[in-house]
Amino acid sequence: MSVERLSPCKVNLCLNVLGPRPDGYHNLETLMHPLALSDRLECERTGTRVVLTCTRSDLPVDSSNLVVRAANAFRDEAGLTDGIRMHLDKQVPMAAGLGGGSGNAAAALLALNELFGFPLSPQQLARLAAQLGSDVPFFLQSKPALATGRGEIIEPLDWFQALEGAWMLLVHPGFGISTAWAYQSLERFPEALHGQPGRAQRFVESLQSRTLDEASADFYNSFEGPVFEKHPILALYKEFLRESGANAALMSGSGSAVFALTTSQEAARALRDRFLARFGTSPWTEMLPVGPSCL
Repeated sequence: MSVERLSPCKVNLCLNVLGPRPDGYHNLETLMHPLALSDRLECERTGTRVVLTCTRSDLPVDSSNLVVRAANAFRDEAGLTDGIRMHLDKQVPMAAGLGGGSGNAAAALLALNELFGFPLSPQQLARLAAQLGSDVPFFLQSKPALATGRGEIIEPLDWFQALEGAWMLLVHPGFGISTAWAYQSLERFPEALHGQPGRAQRFVESLQSRTLDEASADFYNSFEGPVFEKHPILALYKEFLRESGANAALMSGSGSAVFALTTSQEAARALRDRFLARFGTSPWTEMLPVGPSCL
């Protein structure tokens, strides 16, 4: 018997860092939105060890991989000694600010819980997810969510009125950005390091009651300062997308993916054509519908 599960990624519509914590993490508030772009994870019971294979040869498959760590944490929590073989079909760009690795870890927890007959409660899965990484708890559910704390406290939200019928153009430059480096670099940007609380909640209210154009000024990411300074091509991407018809554009997470939102598929396609004409085909691009029907 095997269990197969899709592992979606996400973008941050708002990411507001509030300051460092005594434990070495940072308090933040962020509005995360799931995307239809997914990896695929297959799990089966076999042997006595945890074994991971992947379609990407440059992705480590040892204990440094969150999927392997999730499987070992699941076995320990459930008191299991069975071996697990997992195969990851990787489609989401890595180190892109899209939460691909965190989504893979959550998919592993959910798939293994199903594979072994649901030995763990939702509360146990949530606790394991928070221990694995700040973004992992978000992927245990499938709706937009407001995340606080270091990102592990999740408040699922209804789908946003402002994004009804919207389409996204997702752009990846071909290189990744270290989240640890991005946080360290915030020290040179004190206003971004110490954001004003409440920004993400106000944005939620805006997306629930206004149009995309009316809410466009509220898209915000604390990491754009240090990341755009080091990688100005990403600032050029964002500026070009906004000037070429996007209703909103932002970098996701700590980078390096940049996304643009439009009100229709036709507008997203035209925007993609203009982007490719300007920057060529080296950047990876993907068009995605936004909303519950696409997941």
